[in-house]
Amino acid sequence: MLLAGDIGGTKTLLGLFRESRERPDPIEVGEFVTLDYDGLEPMVFEFLRAWNVEPGQIDSACFGVAGAVTDQVARLTNVPWLVDATAVADAVGLKRWKLLNDLEALAYSVSVLDRTELAILQHGVAMPGGNAAVIAAGTGLGEALLLNVEGRFVPGASEGGHADFAARTPRELKMVEDLTRIFGRVSVEHVVSGPGIVNLYQFTHQSFGTGPTITPSSIVPARLCQAVGRDGDATDLPERISAAAFERRCDACVEAMDMFISAYGAEAGNIALRTIATAGVYVGGGIAPKILPALSSGAFLDAFRAKEPMADLVATIPIAVILNPEAALLGAAVHANYASPKR
Repeated sequence: MLLAGDIGGTKTLLGLFRESRERPDPIEVGEFVTLDYDGLEPMVFEFLRAWNVEPGQIDSACFGVAGAVTDQVARLTNVPWLVDATAVADAVGLKRWKLLNDLEALAYSVSVLDRTELAILQHGVAMPGGNAAVIAAGTGLGEALLLNVEGRFVPGASEGGHADFAARTPRELKMVEDLTRIFGRVSVEHVVSGPGIVNLYQFTHQSFGTGPTITPSSIVPARLCQAVGRDGDATDLPERISAAAFERRCDACVEAMDMFISAYGAEAGNIALRTIATAGVYVGGGIAPKILPALSSGAFLDAFRAKEPMADLVATIPIAVILNPEAALLGAAVHANYASPKR
């Protein structure tokens, strides 16, 4: 039996899987609010106890975490946790374990996803021997590489979401100027993420400086337009801004979403170039499936393709949105499956 985990800034998925030649079969999946727990160990204990599973029944385990992993230790980016894989394994009693960056885990799912789990944005011309890339906006922005080694994708972790944001237009330059006053340095994640949508909202509504600094854990602007409203949980603010934009109830919300979609497409094109992703770019995360019609429109693809002198190259790169909401959990299970002694 395999144990897999997808530990995110907002929610965590844990799953039990049966080993398989290629794609592990899910047995049980549990969803947890990440910040309801002080660490990964009590969450794993609770999950295994709920399904009457003893640690000795687990042949291999793999956890994807939203943060950089060094020597099997990760400090999560948007959660006050330090995850030490050895400490977790010793506390729980796991025999084989692995800690991966969450986008690295997501990348392991790419080779086992079927067509019904993908929405094609650009068909392109896939090169079987080429590399691929994954980008995913949610609570933060994650990126990963898929290097093609002798016909098999080998995922590699990246913290590209924390790289510098590159403004491309006078309007984006003004936005970067405003965000620099608040954050000191503007990363891609400050724009292309759930909190990034709120930052863009603040910019287009000229409401910077009227409230506290916006962070992933404190994203409530001091002023909300009528189209967005004040009712509801602060965590659904990006979704409410998106709804106001797509229903065209507020011109400033429309501009914020247009800027978000264009920036998302531009960064997807950037990682396509950095990886030479001729086998495809896969867009994951919680936001993309919710705004699929907008991603299918011109702004995302125009920004993706605007890469002179490499415009012809990126125009041939396939782009697909990952529709499976548990793809990162599946990817962790795929890696655990590789490491199982029964294979």
